[in-house]
Amino acid sequence: MNKEDKKRLIIIRHSMYCRCYYPSTNGYERYGGRGIKMCDDWINNPNSFYEWSINNGYKEGLTIDRINVNGNYEPSNCRWVTKEVQDNNRRNNRKITYKGKTKTLSQWSRKYKISVTTIYDRLKRGWTLEQAFTISTKGTQRKVK
Repeated sequence: MNKEDKKRLIIIRHSMYCRCYYPSTNGYERYGGRGIKMCDDWINNPNSFYEWSINNGYKEGLTIDRINVNGNYEPSNCRWVTKEVQDNNRRNNRKITYKGKTKTLSQWSRKYKISVTTIYDRLKRGWTLEQAFTISTKGTQRKVK
């Protein structure tokens, strides 16, 4: 592991710890305030976290993500992912099932090239999912796969 990776992992581990155990930390209410903890091994043995990271897909540009957003920071519940994957694993995401597939509002937005705000507003006004996804922003019907 190079010095920059080691430095970045030190910062990430420290940030995880602070979110879980220091009420004055920005975001504490979403982590420690909800009972999210960090496993004892990662707290007491920083090298354990570094080794786990390297052996489990750590790369520059990825972020650590808890698979179960209500679970702890521990090897069985963490992974290294892109920002996009992590954004789709948030508690406040609105998940929509359309044609048998469940995706977040952001994922549907990217798929149909219609802004999140437009889709959200359409659904709020009572549009069906079919209408929200198939009518272009210019008002014409689009064929959707």
